[in-house]
Amino acid sequence: MSEDYYELLGVSKGASGDEIKKGYRKMAKKYHPDRNAGDKEAEEKFKSINEAYEVLKDEKKRSIYDRYGKAGLDGSSGGGFSGGFGGFGGFDDLGDIFESVFGGGQRRKRENNDLSIEVQLSFKEAIFGTTKIQSYRYREPCKACKGTGSQDGKTTTCSTCNGVGEIRQQQGFMTFAQTCPSCHGEGTIIKNRCSACNGKTYIEVTDEVELNIPAGIDSDHRLRVQGKGHIGQSGNRGDLYITFSIKQDEHFTRHKDDIYLEIPVFFTQAILGDTIKIPALKGELELKLERGTRDKQQYLFRGEGVKNVKGYGKGNFVVQVKLIYPKKLNSEQEALLKKLQESFGVESKPHESILDKLKGLFS
Repeated sequence: MSEDYYELLGVSKGASGDEIKKGYRKMAKKYHPDRNAGDKEAEEKFKSINEAYEVLKDEKKRSIYDRYGKAGLDGSSGGGFSGGFGGFGGFDDLGDIFESVFGGGQRRKRENNDLSIEVQLSFKEAIFGTTKIQSYRYREPCKACKGTGSQDGKTTTCSTCNGVGEIRQQQGFMTFAQTCPSCHGEGTIIKNRCSACNGKTYIEVTDEVELNIPAGIDSDHRLRVQGKGHIGQSGNRGDLYITFSIKQDEHFTRHKDDIYLEIPVFFTQAILGDTIKIPALKGELELKLERGTRDKQQYLFRGEGVKNVKGYGKGNFVVQVKLIYPKKLNSEQEALLKKLQESFGVESKPHESILDKLKGLFS
């Protein structure tokens, strides 16, 4: 840490104790790790700022630093500052900074009433769209206890967190907050639980919603149905978010808006070339095989894939050839194939040319 301690706090060498404290609070707030998550440079800067303040707030350490620099604070030169910045000297100042950065005293509860459910679709439903009536369950405040969770409507402030709903712990220069284990973040304790909701403050209601699922929907898409989520204590109702689990097809494979199909082709069709009919998303397509079509060779049909859910045209349909050879041959077929092979002459024995080239390596 080669930076000057006074520069780190943004003050002059003749600064008063109050000016040093004010400078420290300003710089520590700026570089606090909780405000700069994942920023290693800010984290190191924060450590340096705390080290500088630990020295300059102490008149004895400050005097040694002014005369000898940081080296005078190491070892036995009189400074006795051999523990780094340690626990920040109790650090009431750091706690104040944390409060000023993130808001302190009262815990802010944010009511989030949105609800997510997963809907299963067949491959066909996702490709072409569909309408489904979907049942689901949402929460609404318990009417029996008016959403308090208490049989008599009374609650008491949690003594563990003093009603804040969370507990803070300081470890070194970091302050960690966790949900209060006693009140589970509510800030209040219920002694007589409501018999209708068992103290949960809400009940679950079963409902149905009609979903108009557009063509081209995929598993990474999400639909929002406004005003069909949970009902909060304030009476506000959130939205319902739909995610999808789509069943795979036995033959077609989908990747975004493109569709892939492996089609078996007999080896003679591939050699001679042929025109065959193949299944597509809608009806059939004609595939014109080139002469000498290879195994795994692909043919592209543009615009025959899935309709883009946002209206950006259609994907492609990609057909991949899988060559099929006969599993058994009768005597006539075997004779014909041998005759065919002999008719190609040297061309039917490409391995022999390689053998001749490599003979010299082993002689």
